[in-house]
Amino acid sequence: MKLLTLLLLTALTLFAGKKEKISEGEKIFQAKCAACHIKLITKEEALKDIKKLKAPPMVEVSNRLKEQIIIKDDVDDMAKKGVVIAFIKDYVFNPDIEKSMCRAMAVDRFGVMPSQKGKLSEEELQTVAEWIYDYFEGKKF
Repeated sequence: MKLLTLLLLTALTLFAGKKEKISEGEKIFQAKCAACHIKLITKEEALKDIKKLKAPPMVEVSNRLKEQIIIKDDVDDMAKKGVVIAFIKDYVFNPDIEKSMCRAMAVDRFGVMPSQKGKLSEEELQTVAEWIYDYFEGKKF
């Protein structure tokens, strides 16, 4: 019985910590990213409001990163997530056309994002990058 209680408490603690981290990531996204990157939008909505968009919708950015960053199939999901997060962290502070994962038409429309150095701390960037990876998992543009 003690073991079951301990396991339950551990699971609840981990779940609470994950939920807190995700909500903190979303808060950072809303405060620092959402002015340019809309969180969720369909392709139809994007085409309808293309002139209002300042950057690609984040759901599309997340999906493109997961599709374009090639990792061997035998690498586990945590390693894949780590590679995508590392890319986000590098690109946000050091954007470059050569690193862009966006489709050519998106680069033509929006250009390359400006560096966010000094606008996000390393910790904030880590938190929001994890949230971007997790939140958009399974969501389509």
